[in-house]
Amino acid sequence: MSIEFRPLMLEDQDRLWSWLHIALWDPPPAGLRPRSVLQDPGVSIYAEHWGMPGDVGVVAIVSGQDAGACWMRLLPEGVGLAYVDQQTPQLGIALEPSFQRRGVGRPMMMAALEAAWQHGYQQVSLTVHPQNPAIALYRKCGFQFRETRGHYWLMVAQANGQMLDQSPTVFPDE
Repeated sequence: MSIEFRPLMLEDQDRLWSWLHIALWDPPPAGLRPRSVLQDPGVSIYAEHWGMPGDVGVVAIVSGQDAGACWMRLLPEGVGLAYVDQQTPQLGIALEPSFQRRGVGRPMMMAALEAAWQHGYQQVSLTVHPQNPAIALYRKCGFQFRETRGHYWLMVAQANGQMLDQSPTVFPDE
């Protein structure tokens, strides 16, 4: 299986909405949320008008097919569950179901983080439900637990794999 990456571009807007829909993970037995959730302003902020200054993302291409994307963007102060500060973009990641659990997620996220570091970002944040098995992937990619926000964990990765000064080194369940 060959994996290549390309930048997430303005022309990918329709696909980005689909990937954002996939990224909205809820614990089983829940399935995908209704697509109408993408109209919620607290959700749409992660994908609308892709290509604004500061937007960074990659698309994974597996055997010639767009398999998914990992993207990040800066949001205004206090906006978004993963808000840390005005210099830290919030990350989203999704793989089409047929490409999940096939070894694509980690290289895709690492390519996106490398793009973020090249863009000049010093750290990237995300939130994840504590039951989401993707936490193992996030940890392998350098994300560390910072705090609990509602029913989600805030995780942050820093450029050059630096440790977070104010972050515990273990997760709440360890």
